[in-house]
Amino acid sequence: MATYSPAVWDQVKSCTDSELIKALKRDGFALYARRNNVALYVHKDGRQITIHPHPGKSYGPSLLKALFADIGWVTDADLRRVRLAK
Repeated sequence: MATYSPAVWDQVKSCTDSELIKALKRDGFALYARRNNVALYVHKDGRQITIHPHPGKSYGPSLLKALFADIGWVTDADLRRVRLAK
């Protein structure tokens, strides 16, 4: 699992589902399917991620790091590129 600098992690550690979905779209992911309360986003290079929205709540740190790793955002530069961090 990736490690992020404290300055970047402080900016993203309270990421909500809507912020994550906006960042996915900025990175080229598109909604592929939605069933009940689960959404599948697919990138043209083949990456896939399933998002379980929790409106009004942020993801926990362990889950957020795992999501970032599954998406392929493993460096501070990746999080800055999708504008989750400055």
